[in-house]
Amino acid sequence: MWKKLEPWIEGFLWNSRFLVGIAVFASLMTAIGVFYMTAVDVYYTLVHLTHYMTLEGEARSALRAETVAHVVSSVDGFLLGTIMLIFALGLYELFISKIDQAHEEGQSKILFISSLDDLKDKLAKVIVMILIVMFFEQALFLKPESPLELLYYGLAIMMVGLTIYLVHKAHAATHPNGHH
Repeated sequence: MWKKLEPWIEGFLWNSRFLVGIAVFASLMTAIGVFYMTAVDVYYTLVHLTHYMTLEGEARSALRAETVAHVVSSVDGFLLGTIMLIFALGLYELFISKIDQAHEEGQSKILFISSLDDLKDKLAKVIVMILIVMFFEQALFLKPESPLELLYYGLAIMMVGLTIYLVHKAHAATHPNGHH
């Protein structure tokens, strides 16, 4: 009895991997949505700048600071969209099928994903970049008012630098020949 059921059960289990298609589609739609929102924000940031030349003094400085914050926020948005896209492509490649066009043309460096750990590593790098961009966005408006606050500010910048260094070292250790 088991010998007759086994191929059917194994086929069912193997084909259940296509459920990941739901996550692939949802992640892709999320990436498109985030790219769209960020592109609209960039458009309105640029439109808002049309009167920059007519401003003077404090108004111009305020618009400059606001624009820099919007630009940093846009970088953040595009990185988040990129995370969702990498996640969708990675899940598809791991569970459903290799994307032939990416591998035939040798176009894609991001799709060299052979395990969930590879996917997590790629996502972790982009998430670290988002966190750094978020820190930068907040740091734009910091105005240290005491030596201790200035020290904290400097330490925070040093920690960001250390994070970038460690991510680079970890990547170099896991990919000694420069692949990936």
